[in-house]
Amino acid sequence: MSTATALATFPDPAGTRVDVSFGSGTALSFDTTEGEGRAGPSPTESLLGALAACTALDVAAILRKKRQEVRTYHIAVEGTKSREHPKVYTHIVVEHRVAGRVDPEALRRSIELSATSYCPVSAMLSAGVRIEHRYRLWPDRPDGTPADVSGEGLAALVVAAGPDRG
Repeated sequence: MSTATALATFPDPAGTRVDVSFGSGTALSFDTTEGEGRAGPSPTESLLGALAACTALDVAAILRKKRQEVRTYHIAVEGTKSREHPKVYTHIVVEHRVAGRVDPEALRRSIELSATSYCPVSAMLSAGVRIEHRYRLWPDRPDGTPADVSGEGLAALVVAAGPDRG
């Protein structure tokens, strides 16, 4: 078992920003200011970012082990919140956008492993919210030329996790 620590400090207790330092020696600022001039994401936005980062690192590592040649890789995460307080996420969609010499089954399995076995952020969030993991793939052409990523590509739902899988 390991332990993680965080210490939050308000630079201006009347403000909307909090600075958090972590036991790892890193730090982040969170800010709920509306509009421009924000010092960082809101705490709930950071959950989406943590989910994107966690699954991206897993999937990229698994694809490397599978010797897939990824040219570009982006993850888009969209969360829908409830209207009532505490305004929690009720549904999250994670879309892995990949281009390169990548086999669709290798990509699907990599995402599935991250979503169901490796990503602790996904495991924690899916205990209370439905999370759909999808992909959009633009495989390189058989002659090796890059695919046109402005097109639709191949798309699929890989797994839906959470309390409401229906």
